[in-house]
Amino acid sequence: MSNKERVLSGMQSSGRVHLGNLVGALQNWVRLQETYDCYYFVADWHALTTGYANPELMRESVNDLVINFLAAGLDPDKCTIFVQSRILEHAELHLLLSMITPLGWLERVPTYKEKQQELRERDLSTYGFLGYPLLQTADIIIYRAKHVPVGVDQVPHLEISREIARRFNGLYNKEIFPEPEALLTAFPKVPGVDGRKMSKSYGNAIYLSDSAKEVEQKIRTMTTDPARIKRTDIGNPEFSPVFQLHKVFSSKEEQDEVAVGCRTAGIGCIDCKKVLIKNVFEVLGPIWAKREELANNPEQLRQIIEAGTSKARKVTQETMALVRDVMGLR
Repeated sequence: MSNKERVLSGMQSSGRVHLGNLVGALQNWVRLQETYDCYYFVADWHALTTGYANPELMRESVNDLVINFLAAGLDPDKCTIFVQSRILEHAELHLLLSMITPLGWLERVPTYKEKQQELRERDLSTYGFLGYPLLQTADIIIYRAKHVPVGVDQVPHLEISREIARRFNGLYNKEIFPEPEALLTAFPKVPGVDGRKMSKSYGNAIYLSDSAKEVEQKIRTMTTDPARIKRTDIGNPEFSPVFQLHKVFSSKEEQDEVAVGCRTAGIGCIDCKKVLIKNVFEVLGPIWAKREELANNPEQLRQIIEAGTSKARKVTQETMALVRDVMGLR
């Protein structure tokens, strides 16, 4: 058993992985696996809370998500990679937690109303959607994880998991679950090709599965400072989504150079984008190579998923034995 503190995080299998996911989560996960006992999972049940009507997308996304985990640098010898729905103990704990969780706690979660507004075209008046934070709590505390990597804006979402763990321990007068702590992470803002936050639902993303030609085309057609209509017009780089991507992918020297060029009309927008394309390619090149290798070796992928799922299941079985005992179910 590892003496390292345990970290738990997951990603929904609701579509292709994009640069925002890479920078905002996967690159951080790769760093964490060096110093923590990390468990990373494909959250396919979570994807069903909003995408239950599109099972074909689910089928396509699960393996592709694991491929992206590995291509981004996750090492199955350093972390545990598994698929949520393969471990039924998650669902059992979710059910048992639903017996003790006040309804008002779920209704006050900030994203409950926000997501309903954002995805107005879908019927989200389901228990699965309302109970999303409860399933999320089960995912975390069933591994008795010490830390969950989140951004500052996500800390309130973790608080309900802490409250539920506290309530369970108090009700049954036994410290079964540690209260998970936020492992605060600075997530750079990654704009999409239209300037809004990069998102699958906005259709503005650059995907890890895009070809080099597709990536280049998307960056070349990105919006820039609207004040630069002609090549000789001066602009403000802070108004340009392209420059925001430079802040993520380009060196400080390159950022300074394109910023000055924009403000003085010393370079055109195409020149600015060429520098960005070069730097994005440097990041995506190794990922593309690893993706191709894994896509051509499905047996290797299957073995990694099986091994990780088996290891994770042993932890959940140990936890559920304790839970059943204190709840009078053994």
